[in-house]
Amino acid sequence: MNWDTIEGNWKQFKGKAQEQWGKLTNDDLDVIAGNREQLAGKLQEQYGKSKDEAEREIDEWAGKY
Repeated sequence: MNWDTIEGNWKQFKGKAQEQWGKLTNDDLDVIAGNREQLAGKLQEQYGKSKDEAEREIDEWAGKY
């Protein structure tokens, strides 16, 4: 799916993101607000992933929708 669509409908995707990445809090997701770079940064911070790993996970997640 086009990331612009996810970003524009972040309130609907926020719950799905929390299901995928349970360590992210509602506050984290509110701050991210659909910003892909911020999501990647939070995944790196919370899960100890590299930037490439985080980007790959986001791509796979976004591809489901």
